[in-house]
Amino acid sequence: MVAWLRRAKPGFDAQVAAILARLRKSRLVYSDETGVRVAGKSWWNWVFGNQEIVLHVIRLSRGKEVVEEILDGHRPTIWVSYLLGSQQGHAAQWQICLAHQLRDCQYAIEAGDTVFAPRMKRLLLRCFEIARRRDKLVDTTLRAYKGRLERDLDAIMRLRVVQNDGQRLRKRYAQHRGSLFTFLEQRDVAPDDNMSERDLRPTAIHRKVTGGCRSFWAPDLYAGIRSVVATAARMGVDAFSAIKAVLAGLPAFA
Repeated sequence: MVAWLRRAKPGFDAQVAAILARLRKSRLVYSDETGVRVAGKSWWNWVFGNQEIVLHVIRLSRGKEVVEEILDGHRPTIWVSYLLGSQQGHAAQWQICLAHQLRDCQYAIEAGDTVFAPRMKRLLLRCFEIARRRDKLVDTTLRAYKGRLERDLDAIMRLRVVQNDGQRLRKRYAQHRGSLFTFLEQRDVAPDDNMSERDLRPTAIHRKVTGGCRSFWAPDLYAGIRSVVATAARMGVDAFSAIKAVLAGLPAFA
């Protein structure tokens, strides 16, 4: 089995190179990462993608240098991610994952904040409600919604907050409020990073079932297979057909 997997790896490497080339021309990138185990050590499975492609890479680092390596100087127009420092500053515009912000607001509410977090949570829920109807709304309506959300956020930011978790959230949104409503300016941008989280779910299952990779060559092959299968799915090609094509020396997708 090991010999067969090693022989298969160059085919997947070629497909990954094609996916990477397309990523480095992409206007919009969603990104996330999750922990993996490699030879008993903690590594990270990064994912970069959009509606057309998915790229998985497994690296020892969770730092910004991984993103810089993958982009190789390319600067997308829009980046969608949560608030990890290494996920920031890679594009002209940023959409903060509002699903993560909902969870943080709920945590603050359960921790005792009765002033800031409940109101911020209601505002975030309105964002998702608008996003669900966005395709049916004209640009002027979206601008009106954005203006209303900005005014409501101004009022929330002026509240007197004494609970620590609420204060931390208010400080966060004072710093990053310009990246909360990007999805109302760019119709093809989601208000959350759920796309990347779904792409990483098989990795989390693999980690729980197998405990991770035991050799240092296996992570690249695993990431390559996941990249090919996920990108093929974006193009309507099932996993079996994609893998069969790669093993036959054929492109897995157009």
